Amino acid sequence: MPFEPINPPQFPAPIAPYSAGAKAGNTVYVSGVLALGEGGAVLHVGDAAAQTHHVLEVIKITLEAAGATMADVAMNHIFLKDLKDYAAFNQVYAQYFPGDKPARYCIRADLVKPDCLVEIASVAHIG
Repeated sequence: MPFEPINPPQFPAPIAPYSAGAKAGNTVYVSGVLALGEGGAVLHVGDAAAQTHHVLEVIKITLEAAGATMADVAMNHIFLKDLKDYAAFNQVYAQYFPGDKPARYCIRADLVKPDCLVEIASVAHIG
């Protein structure tokens, strides 16, 4: 099945060869999102809650560009640099998923830039 790349125009250029998202049928895959700005600069250094908010806003914009919403998210793949940030992450995360909660996993991992604290990749099903 062919897919449609999703690259909202307001986003900075990716730091590697990938699309922000891909839509295949009624499924939207959102690439792993980090709190990055222009030129790959890390935003909100040292603040896991602010990075989580930024990451989820980027996911929301990517989904909307594909015709989906946060309510369509069925699975989140979550990576935290340090599990001490788990509570701060969850406090922000819960605001974006107030109703039925998507499936997810959360693992501790080194992220592509040392100042990145949170990365999330999502899968949504429209309809």
